[in-house]
Amino acid sequence: MTLSAMGVRVGMLFAVAAALLAACSDSRTQIRIVGSSTVFPFTTAVAENFNRNNPEYPAPIVEATGTGGGIKLFCSGLGSRFPDVANASRRMKPGELADCEKNGARDIVEVKVGIDGVVLVQRKGGTPLNLTLRDVYLALAAEPFGRKQTARTWQDVNPALPATRIEVIGPPPTSGTRDAFNELYMAAGCDTDPAMQALKKSDESRHKTICNKIREDGAFVEAGENDNLIVQKLGANPAAVGVLGFSFLERNMDTLRDVPIDGVPATYATISDFSYPASRPLYIYVKAQHVKAIRGLRQFLDEYTSERAWGPGGYLQRRGLVPAPDGVRAENRARAAALTPLTAADLA
Repeated sequence: MTLSAMGVRVGMLFAVAAALLAACSDSRTQIRIVGSSTVFPFTTAVAENFNRNNPEYPAPIVEATGTGGGIKLFCSGLGSRFPDVANASRRMKPGELADCEKNGARDIVEVKVGIDGVVLVQRKGGTPLNLTLRDVYLALAAEPFGRKQTARTWQDVNPALPATRIEVIGPPPTSGTRDAFNELYMAAGCDTDPAMQALKKSDESRHKTICNKIREDGAFVEAGENDNLIVQKLGANPAAVGVLGFSFLERNMDTLRDVPIDGVPATYATISDFSYPASRPLYIYVKAQHVKAIRGLRQFLDEYTSERAWGPGGYLQRRGLVPAPDGVRAENRARAAALTPLTAADLA
């Protein structure tokens, strides 16, 4: 290819990118955010404060679509038809980042906004449970340690537990909370068996099936993407156990209580120091290209990463978010300010 031809081609690429961004700017005046129902209340709080402090910009639109569904929408393209920000209750997967890049969204900024716990909860008044990761795995695995699932009550799993029917209400596979539950409870409980640790090295695919696949005979009930629906279902069934983000437990302490895991209760302190076995970081993902095109997106990102929002004593902590350590907040604030793009190597 000649230098002049290369120049024409590069010019055309810049023209296409400029047209996309212009369309983004001209066709939509509001910031659009999709994704995790767990992160939804925190991002909504930031959107409210952003709008209050910056009345010259329209209020952002925030939708709870679930982490997987939100990232799929987010990564579908560049321009006004596609979201600017994705909330996520687990980290973006390498394949999702590849989809973003394939569809033109090549500068994705990852911001770790705080910490949450994937907690097991019960309605107050039910028979109290105190479970281990192994108990949870044995109760819910389709093939516990590669064997047929026969447990019907918690006592079948562990003689020290009550003879209460196993009924766990949780999120669907498209939810980031479900991904985190599989990793933090199911896989961790499975790997308490040395034979399963050995299987992971010899046959990773079989290990994943045995450790992550959840039974489908009614013991685990999928309740949709919105954690509030799980809270409602627990209100009607004191014998059931729910899988929720810690913030939803905090907002419903009048009716719900946590189920301690491995003897550790779910509290602000145990989640912030990661002594609670199922602590996890929460994220937002932002298209750097859209920051240059959507009015107010830069200011929204500044609001989210401000100490008044995500710092100790900030308004997000009052909503139930556990602030990340000082160094983590500083690192992510710098990443957001510089619009540092996420790379495949970061996710390896």
